[in-house]
Amino acid sequence: MIKIWQILEKLRPLRLILKKSIVMARVCEITGKRTRVGNNVSHANNKTKRKFYPNLQTKKFFVPSLNEWVEIKLATSALRTINKKGIEAVLKEAGAL
Repeated sequence: MIKIWQILEKLRPLRLILKKSIVMARVCEITGKRTRVGNNVSHANNKTKRKFYPNLQTKKFFVPSLNEWVEIKLATSALRTINKKGIEAVLKEAGAL
């Protein structure tokens, strides 16, 4: 099983490689969506900090050009894009193929 960061290591220049420490973060490997920071606002208009997390799922896809299964952590919006365009096109747009 190949992970998306392994593909990126092989194909991108060193300065654009996703580091292994970033792979564990709550970041979509396709769209780059990540945790956002905002406020909880009470009825009295008191504001306290909170985080908005992307809806991330770990999925396995078979990539015919690599003839391997690829495991990707992606947002559900990226999953819809893959359903629409196909895994090959989406990986090409992300720069992984």
